[in-house]
Amino acid sequence: MTNNLWTRPDVTNLNFLHVRMFSAGRIIAVAVSLRPALLCITGQTRHFITMSNTEAGKRAAAFAAIDENIKNNQKVGIGSGSTVVYAVQRLAERIKEEKLNIVCVPTSFQANQLIQEHKLNLGTLETCPKLDVAIDGADETDKNLTCIKGGGACLTQEKIVASCAKELVIIADDRKDSQVLGTTYKKGIPIEVIPMAYKPVQLKIQEMFGGEVILRMAQQKAGPVVTDNGNFVLDWKFSKPCEDWGECNTTIKMIPGVVETGLFINMAKIAYYGTAEGKVTKRSV
Repeated sequence: MTNNLWTRPDVTNLNFLHVRMFSAGRIIAVAVSLRPALLCITGQTRHFITMSNTEAGKRAAAFAAIDENIKNNQKVGIGSGSTVVYAVQRLAERIKEEKLNIVCVPTSFQANQLIQEHKLNLGTLETCPKLDVAIDGADETDKNLTCIKGGGACLTQEKIVASCAKELVIIADDRKDSQVLGTTYKKGIPIEVIPMAYKPVQLKIQEMFGGEVILRMAQQKAGPVVTDNGNFVLDWKFSKPCEDWGECNTTIKMIPGVVETGLFINMAKIAYYGTAEGKVTKRSV
């Protein structure tokens, strides 16, 4: 049996390609390739599986945002989450190809690791208190680009870094594009709290706004999720959207023990949404 292996340099919208080679109905091998994609052929059988629609959308949005918003000699805030992985990948490519001088300020441990893994110039808010742009994902955005963020429990540092940037650019797949918050993202609004205060804060939010407030539990650790700041996260599953998210946000932040909320209001100016086909739509306010 011979295996013919060749590259598909024209496949630019895929990040990876799983290739299965079959013989008499039996899987012989599985090959995984990073860009450019690989195609394996065994006999008369060709079989490959592309990245999911969601990942294709994330990648398209991230690449477009980096290409259109990053310029030489900028100080850039690097957000957190799965979509930002593609943004850092593209940023690293552009820095290498165009010899750009970029300083990257992380919003989390994850972002810090991404910056270092790609051998980018790592900065901090101590050395770079003013940023040109911040690139970050979102769990959901509404028609005014009010965002729910914090699904990865990095909301406080994300908001701090975003507040230091001249412009916050949101990148997401098109599922995150809503007219009203709560349409597609059903996990609630994340709220970072001091551990000793989680129960009183939980009860006060429920009393004031209704809905359900849940202490977020860890998946591979006994007990609750602990943020990079050593705090807990509550998820407020509101029963109906607030008429004024700004007033709602301020009221919650005034509760003793609340560190920050995952409501990003009047911060994002432009958002990029990627589709499964690799197309990107932009919305600005």
